[in-house]
Amino acid sequence: MHDVVAKGILSSSNGMNIYRGCTHGCIYCDARSHCYGMDHIFEDIEVKANVLQLLEDALKKKRKKCMIGTGAMSDPYIHLEENLQNTRKCLEIIDKYGFGLAIQTKSNRILRDLDLLRSINKKAKCVVQMTLTTYDEELCKIIEPNVSTTKERFEVLKIMRDNRIPTVVWLSPILPYINDTEKNIRGILDYCIEAKVKGIVVFGIGLTLRNGNREYYYKNLDNHFKGLKGKYIREYGNSYEVLSKNHEKLMKIIKDTCQQNNIIFGVKEVFNYMKAFEEENNEVQIGFDI
Repeated sequence: MHDVVAKGILSSSNGMNIYRGCTHGCIYCDARSHCYGMDHIFEDIEVKANVLQLLEDALKKKRKKCMIGTGAMSDPYIHLEENLQNTRKCLEIIDKYGFGLAIQTKSNRILRDLDLLRSINKKAKCVVQMTLTTYDEELCKIIEPNVSTTKERFEVLKIMRDNRIPTVVWLSPILPYINDTEKNIRGILDYCIEAKVKGIVVFGIGLTLRNGNREYYYKNLDNHFKGLKGKYIREYGNSYEVLSKNHEKLMKIIKDTCQQNNIIFGVKEVFNYMKAFEEENNEVQIGFDI
């Protein structure tokens, strides 16, 4: 890890990255893409030394309450968080000033902060987002090696349900020829139904590859799925969007399941729900950067 003194913390639409980089090791990670301008080794986590002061100053200046988003680019519950506790301290500030929170993670470390999530949700709205890609636990450990398994994340969703904290599942990405099967999708959907998730985000059955994350992904295909890299190159070349042949079939299963179980399905609709600030007077303020 290394410290930096940052100039700001919130984006124009109220998103923030508490850390830059990650140690979860997910083989498909888009945040590794060169286009994001990260000028250090991905696992050498950038820590904003002044993050707490920046956040407090930013929230003090806001005229209206809104949702603060985090976790879209760097998971707020990476391994360093256990000791640094910067995420927890940021949540304390959000709670102090009565703002809402939309937080995304793959780690059950979030349970450490359940007290703050409950407090934020009581005053405004807290939405916990969990990524679920792989129902098979052993396959999950290959695809997402250094993070909570799918079953562990499912347990988090149930705990949030029992505490009346709304949840959203990112069913993305789904990797062609690896987990793009009906069995996998239905297994994840069963988890979502039992956990009573509010919404499911799914952009399509596939993933995106570009310079930076493509090389890392292909390296892992060579290590764990022999021969699959060549198949990808033949079928997709250097395409940005890598879409499964099962896209239409699996998307229909997801859509039908959501409609049958009163789960928000459309990406725009789910984002609108997560961006809507709510408090006792029902005031709504839109905004945070997904």
